[in-house]
Amino acid sequence: MGNKEAQNHTSDLCERYDVTNKLHRVFNLLILFLLFSLLAYRLVSLRSHRELTWIVAALCESCFTFAWICTTSTKWEFVEFITHPDHLLKRVNDLPRLDIFVTTADAVLEPPILTVNTVLSLLAVDYPANKLACYVSDDACSPLIFYSLQQASKFAEQWIPFCKKYGVQVRAPFRYFSQSSSSQNETPGFLQDWQKMKDEYKQLSKRIQDAAEGSYAIDLTGDFAAFKDTARNKHQPIVKIIRENKGHEDGVPHIIYIAREKRPKSPHHYKAGAMNVLTRVSGLMTNAPFMLNLDCDMFANNPRVVLEGMCLLLGSKSERDSGYIQLPQKFYDAPESDPYGNLLFVIYQHYLSRGMNSYQGPFYGGTGCFHRRKVIYGSTPEESSHFKEGLSEEQIAQRFGSSTRFCKSAAQVLSGSAYKWDHSISSSLDEANYLSSCDYENDTCWGKEVGLGYGSATEDVYTGLRIHSNGWKSVLYTPKPDGFLGCAPSDGPAILTQQKRWTTGLLEILCSELSPPLGVIRGKLQLRTCLSYLWCFTWGLRSIPELFYIVLPAYCIITGSTFLPKIEEPAIFIFVALFISYNIYTLWESYQMGFSTKIWWNNQKMSRINPISSWLFGFFSLILKLLGISQTVFEITQKDQSSSDDNGANNQSQGRFSFDGSAIFIPGTTVVILHLLSLTIALSSLMQRHAYGVDGRGLGEILCSLLVLLYLMPFVKGLFGEGKYGIPAPSVFKSGVLALSFVYLCRRSGM
Repeated sequence: MGNKEAQNHTSDLCERYDVTNKLHRVFNLLILFLLFSLLAYRLVSLRSHRELTWIVAALCESCFTFAWICTTSTKWEFVEFITHPDHLLKRVNDLPRLDIFVTTADAVLEPPILTVNTVLSLLAVDYPANKLACYVSDDACSPLIFYSLQQASKFAEQWIPFCKKYGVQVRAPFRYFSQSSSSQNETPGFLQDWQKMKDEYKQLSKRIQDAAEGSYAIDLTGDFAAFKDTARNKHQPIVKIIRENKGHEDGVPHIIYIAREKRPKSPHHYKAGAMNVLTRVSGLMTNAPFMLNLDCDMFANNPRVVLEGMCLLLGSKSERDSGYIQLPQKFYDAPESDPYGNLLFVIYQHYLSRGMNSYQGPFYGGTGCFHRRKVIYGSTPEESSHFKEGLSEEQIAQRFGSSTRFCKSAAQVLSGSAYKWDHSISSSLDEANYLSSCDYENDTCWGKEVGLGYGSATEDVYTGLRIHSNGWKSVLYTPKPDGFLGCAPSDGPAILTQQKRWTTGLLEILCSELSPPLGVIRGKLQLRTCLSYLWCFTWGLRSIPELFYIVLPAYCIITGSTFLPKIEEPAIFIFVALFISYNIYTLWESYQMGFSTKIWWNNQKMSRINPISSWLFGFFSLILKLLGISQTVFEITQKDQSSSDDNGANNQSQGRFSFDGSAIFIPGTTVVILHLLSLTIALSSLMQRHAYGVDGRGLGEILCSLLVLLYLMPFVKGLFGEGKYGIPAPSVFKSGVLALSFVYLCRRSGM
């Protein structure tokens, strides 16, 4: 990958490696040079080509050039980190506490067994149990989730000792028991213990499944009485201590269940609101200086992941250098060929985030992230000495709310003083319920300067940007084996809906007072950090030039115009060289990560599909919000549990792109029909020996039209597919009407 130079930062806990990869730089500069050459050619050609098509092409290519400038800046230099957990273990008595947050919001879309496996994997990590506390936020207020966690707590009494006795590596039971026992351990007595634990897990799964299907009715009395007469969006706060660790290093960590209060007319700010409640309740009960947050499907795949995270938090040159530690979001169940481009996100993280490591650090990804509590509380590096002097009680209350006990714990964190654990967490239940109420955040800084930020569907990126703007740096760390693994969206509608929500949220941030260019002007954000944020914040804006550019070949064929030079003109080599160099570069990047050519090609297809579907709809969602016509809705992604790496026939079916009746598929379908019509027109012209496409003029447009159909092949197949693999007839009809109307208008206007 490149040359590495170690820089050991005054600590034996972690090392930083600066990676200078000359080949990356050569490719990036070559593509950038070709893009500028293309723009120069467009500018020079304006005298002889004043057609609308050439002007539109030049504007689109200018947008693509800016995006590549952002990419080149981000990937100019890579930085990696290596940790030494064994050195940290020598400080067992000094290991800091960690509060773990697991969030779930729908017991149907996010099956409880997923949450249970995530929690069990976290409870069993290699870290003293009395230094851990696991807080589970249930935004559905589901007795099923609470019941499942109670059952998991009992199972954990056997599971944790089993994992530590036999050095189990994958500590999510559903993944562990999908492997053959004979290949795992040869220790005497292991097979008997393995079979016993597998049987116990089957019983646990069956009890949860029975409760989910209704064959076992949960009695809403006793511990469950609080769930009586509750609705998903209307209920009182419910905070339950499922397990309390009495200081036993080898026991089961604290497990706390939280369903924050919901009222129909009170904004709850989706995941950001849930995370802020977790932050407050944990600050009251355990007040660990560090926090780890995970989605309910992201289990701990590496038992030493907490130790490795602590190495970076404790071993960095200064606290400023590690405001948060972000681990890559990777998947255990992505189809082998990755038809939905889930691994495209992994590639972005691998290359772009490692590049961001060389300055202010990566984005906050919303899951798999270690935080400093003081950073989430809105502290800046420059304020450290000020907080040590202490804040007045009035200032603390204005910032954090009216809970005296919580404000006291927050003041301890901000001042850097050790938290005195002088009470049982069960004695904090009444105050915890108050902290979970709808009204607690009124007239405070929560959601603005404190906690996760409100106002964006991508609350994670918004919060990370605020942290960077406050002067903190972050770190991308990729442990081996991977620290956390999660579920990949399993069908076309799910991945495009997720991408639409991301696009809308990122545009909301771009239009907010926290916009990266404003951060640079204020002197709080580095220019390169700004460019990195702009690369993804402009997804929605880039959907317009992407759509125009992808329609341009068809438009030219229909109207007999051009936007490319003739095949025999020397300028055509700029386009050819750009196309070849870009594809070689992205293919090489995929190979570097161990991905196949098929995965690379599927990711290239999704790179063209996303802009004209999810990004486009995300852009219009923001426009409707700005006009006051609609509000952003947080849409939960369906999560399914897969128990093995190879699902056989299931994986084969997942390798096909699926559709539904959503309008998000109409633009792509329309583009495909439009290009099929344009190629029909071009073929007719060639057969009649008309000028277009015969003398080299227009041949490039015809080839581009064919290339568009290759990129949009999932939609081409969808036109002839059946069931969920076919585009619904109403969508095809609407798209056909739009495509024919476009052809008619172009012909009639004489363009």
